[in-house]
Amino acid sequence: MGRITVDGVGTQFSTKLEVKPEEWDTKANRATGRSNANKQVNSLLEEIKASLHKVYHEMQRRDNYVTAEKVKNEFLGIAETHETLLALFAKHNADVEKLVGISKTPATLQKYKVTYNHLQSFLKDKYNVTDISLKEINLMFINDFEVYLMTTCKCGANTTAKFMQFFKRIILIARNNGLLVGDPFANYKIRLKKVDRGYLTDEEITKILKKKFVSERLEHVRDIFIFSCFTGLTFDDVDKLEEHNIEVLESGKRLMKIYIPSVSHTHLRAHETRGNLVCRLL
Repeated sequence: MGRITVDGVGTQFSTKLEVKPEEWDTKANRATGRSNANKQVNSLLEEIKASLHKVYHEMQRRDNYVTAEKVKNEFLGIAETHETLLALFAKHNADVEKLVGISKTPATLQKYKVTYNHLQSFLKDKYNVTDISLKEINLMFINDFEVYLMTTCKCGANTTAKFMQFFKRIILIARNNGLLVGDPFANYKIRLKKVDRGYLTDEEITKILKKKFVSERLEHVRDIFIFSCFTGLTFDDVDKLEEHNIEVLESGKRLMKIYIPSVSHTHLRAHETRGNLVCRLL
């Protein structure tokens, strides 16, 4: 029998070799005597030992997560299927890309892709591997990735928190599909700092309105920004506006009807200023 021990945890397997009990040295782990049969046994045992060391070092370089059971299985040719972090992340991103325009936005897809790229760089920089088993994700890995984002990538606290949220989403998918036992994020809390974004004064808005730009494109950008300021609409909501949203009243004034899911129906009255559409809430 052969025994493999890694970090104090052992497992054993049959070497398929036989030797008479009286011709076995239990201390040296070798067959005694000079018979050709025993010499062959010793030679094969050395080959097995060398192969096990090779498997161990190759697995240590490749997976960064080695157990005696994994070494034994690979040596015996027993495949151990295990999902890896980036492989699962890549599949998730491919699924999100298919849903863009249906239930996902291009911005969401982009954020997932950037998170994937940061994880890929982190694995290369920290562990010198191209991917890592989901079973290896623990609290230390999570904390190290957070530090990497804030130092190497120079991300701010809230930007880092957002990346960690996307990373946690992948771990949740792994847990829900039985690919991971336990929650490595159990003792980790994602913290978003409250930010006071401030606001524009009437004087500042007037300055922006009167600003002369060198191109029509920049003026168009300014108009959309001011429009959003007056209406409270996000860029995504403004981007979805179409001609049928504007109605011309009998008085000649124009009424814009916009549906905002979070606010129900909001009616906006519009008039023209220097040819640019400016709206204010009723």
